[in-house]
Amino acid sequence: MSDNIKSIYVGVDVGASRTKVVVLNPDKVMIGHAIRKSGTDFQQTADICLLSALEMAGSSEDNIKSVISTGYGRKNVSFSNGTKTEIGCHAKGAFHYFPMAITVLDIGGQDNKVIRLDDHGRRLNFKMNRKCAAGTGAFLEEMSLRLDIPLEDMDALARGSTSTVELGSFCTVFSATEVLEKIRQGKKVPDIVKGLFLSVIKRVLEMEILSGKVVMTGGVVAHNPYLVQMVRDISGMDVSTPEYPQLAGAVGAALFAMED
Repeated sequence: MSDNIKSIYVGVDVGASRTKVVVLNPDKVMIGHAIRKSGTDFQQTADICLLSALEMAGSSEDNIKSVISTGYGRKNVSFSNGTKTEIGCHAKGAFHYFPMAITVLDIGGQDNKVIRLDDHGRRLNFKMNRKCAAGTGAFLEEMSLRLDIPLEDMDALARGSTSTVELGSFCTVFSATEVLEKIRQGKKVPDIVKGLFLSVIKRVLEMEILSGKVVMTGGVVAHNPYLVQMVRDISGMDVSTPEYPQLAGAVGAALFAMED
């Protein structure tokens, strides 16, 4: 067993929708990770994800030097050595991959975050949307049910759009009614889906003026990468994502664990 595997650091991001676990070696390289629906037992889900991530890393719990948890259910992780805020962990994870002045756009299952960092990774300001599902993964999940299409098919459908159907409402309830009306009018499903994506983007972009390089993270981005291209086209800015956008918060937590 290599020295890197003998010393590992773990980050756990327990979101309302998904739980993510990341294992880093001392060189800050991700050697194991796992993602699972959070469900109703956050502790059990975190335990399962940890075992899966350790198996991928080829290591064991005995080699863990420190664990930091973050996210909605961060206090439900019994094997954690401490907790950090979602904002701090997402910022740290994004800056790890893009060490420069960046604006982080995190689109999650239940909330959105916009975090501005300077070229040293110091947080300049942040905004967070927790009060409304519009512009989040929950919004797209609800719309996929209304359209009777699998959630995983939405990205490909949006890419196939030839004429975007713009929606006037940001509210999930009102948008659902509006979508039904668009269907009644004979609008094509790909065009409606692209309109839904546009609604998500508008909701996020209205939170903060973008500056510097833009880094998009979160599960919604991971499963719908066309959103990245749309933000790039709409803003005209340099927009990138980490290799695993959904794991940014867990990576940041693991980096905090390494510092501790």
